[in-house]
Amino acid sequence: MAVDLSKIADVATEPGEIPATMAAWVIRAEREGEPLQAFQLEEIEVPEPAAFEVIVRVMAAGVNFNNVWAALGEPVSVFGYGDHPQHGHHIGGSDASGIVWKVGPGVTRWKPGDEVVVHCNQASYEDPEVHGLDPLAAPSQRIWGYETTWGSFAQFAKVQAQQLLRKPASLSWDEAASYGLTYFTAYRMLLDRAKLQSGQRVLIWGAAGGLGVFATQLVKAAGAESVGVVSSPEKGELARQLGAKGWIDRSEFAGMMRRGDESPEQERERFKVSRAFAKRVSEILGEPPDIVFEHVGRATFPTSVYTVKPFGKVVICGATSGYTLDFDVRYLWMRQKEIIGSHFANAWECTQANRLIEDGLIRPVLWRTMGFDQVAEAHQLMHENKHLGKIAILVGATDEGQGRTARGPGAIRAEVGA
Repeated sequence: MAVDLSKIADVATEPGEIPATMAAWVIRAEREGEPLQAFQLEEIEVPEPAAFEVIVRVMAAGVNFNNVWAALGEPVSVFGYGDHPQHGHHIGGSDASGIVWKVGPGVTRWKPGDEVVVHCNQASYEDPEVHGLDPLAAPSQRIWGYETTWGSFAQFAKVQAQQLLRKPASLSWDEAASYGLTYFTAYRMLLDRAKLQSGQRVLIWGAAGGLGVFATQLVKAAGAESVGVVSSPEKGELARQLGAKGWIDRSEFAGMMRRGDESPEQERERFKVSRAFAKRVSEILGEPPDIVFEHVGRATFPTSVYTVKPFGKVVICGATSGYTLDFDVRYLWMRQKEIIGSHFANAWECTQANRLIEDGLIRPVLWRTMGFDQVAEAHQLMHENKHLGKIAILVGATDEGQGRTARGPGAIRAEVGA
């Protein structure tokens, strides 16, 4: 059945009652491939909320690279795990802002009509790790909208009640949908895992990228100093605007990037460039960094381990250049440095981080807002690396800027990238 895109912002029911069907961008196993092929509009039955679940009317959604992977079926298909075998389809989207439309049994904190932002960590309430250790340690832990279906690229999304956060009143719907996955990841990396303290010094790879723009602001807000690695002077100025003490154009030190197949002579030359880079970092910060904010992986990790100060910490949440790491471990054990893994954030960390947005201490950085009819196109842009920053998708909202109910700084509109 064809979906009438002109009716996407219209909902026939009032809060408290869900309609029978909704429009959704759906991926199915038989059409995995390029996002323009994999994402197709379908009319889907709206799910009922189970115990401690909530149905949210999506006003805007955020685009992340995880649903490029879902479209491609790489590095693994999403259809073999999570709730996909049960439902047979994937509705992606791991960032959303919207309105609580219906609550399931047991939900008392939220009611229909509440304006919310959704964080993307899910876990079973029955797992003991959720109640005292950390939901990220639970065997049931999943990233909503990637490892689960019923994500935000639809008129309605199904979430756990613990995923809901109060929408910052000074942000529009599209701004409020733009920050969750990357910002909350950066918050946990720095504040919880690396224990960032006032007065410390931090090296941030990709300081003008999706993670880096928040890492830079968090370091500043904590009373610490950072130096950012970027890909152009324009992005260096953005990093400075966001609070960095200084920046380094990575092209000046291109020889430090590790490929993994260097000969001994090539490795010696690479290491010379890494030493020069570390010296520049120390010159800008006044001494070597206490923390290195890592997400690049193979290309930069040897330099990160070398550059961080003795007893310092390298905290890593991903590996965009490759996850097989090869580095000189002598600089780790002899100088007693730490490598710390980090993955997204729990509900408490998301709540604390969201308060900084509400208070205007941290600002989203948004490149472009696109229409609901452009979900597949947005992911194709990201797949082909033709995007220049965070993309938000209007769903229930009809125009940019809708949803703002208080004065405040709002999002920074900028082209960003590593």
